[in-house]
Amino acid sequence: MEIINPIAELYAERFSSSEDPALSTIAENTRANHAHAHMLSGHLQGKFLQMISEIMQPKYILEIGTFTGYSAICLTKGLQEGGKVHTIELREEEINTAQKNFNIAGVEDKIILHAGKALDIIPTLDYEWDLVFIDADKPGYIDYYKAILPKLRKGGVILADNVLFHGLVLQDELTNKSAIAIREFNQFLRGDDSVDKLLLTIRDGLFFIRKK
Repeated sequence: MEIINPIAELYAERFSSSEDPALSTIAENTRANHAHAHMLSGHLQGKFLQMISEIMQPKYILEIGTFTGYSAICLTKGLQEGGKVHTIELREEEINTAQKNFNIAGVEDKIILHAGKALDIIPTLDYEWDLVFIDADKPGYIDYYKAILPKLRKGGVILADNVLFHGLVLQDELTNKSAIAIREFNQFLRGDDSVDKLLLTIRDGLFFIRKK
């Protein structure tokens, strides 16, 4: 089930700042050509990512799960001069599409796209992260979080997507592997006193996590 009313979402889009033309083109292409277009961040969440980036003005951003590149493009908007978004993607098809979309948006010089498994790549990146966006395979969320947190600066922010997982996490009995993993991640975070956290009902649920 979906718990965000689509009429309310359309209303919110109408009263929010308009979508960047390049992002609109990328979103349209994704919806027209990708079998899993529902994974796209989209206008509202993309605008949220952009505004967080603009408020924080980060030097180094890490994204786990590039998909077709929409969210990475949004995250570039607030980068400091010389700052970079490092984004990690496993699937070759998505890597090729994302790189083309970075070129369309004119941000290819601000994004470094890493191909492979995130848990193999994260230890090789010697940065203190300001902002991290997790939007990859759900069973990996706890491991990604544990790998990232020591490299996140004090006051840095982690955003974790799909933490309501289509409303399935609200059910008593779960059989869906990803929903089970997300509920375990949410419960894990609940017990972590090293961070402040806020679960936002944006799109499919977005955890806002700040390192104390």
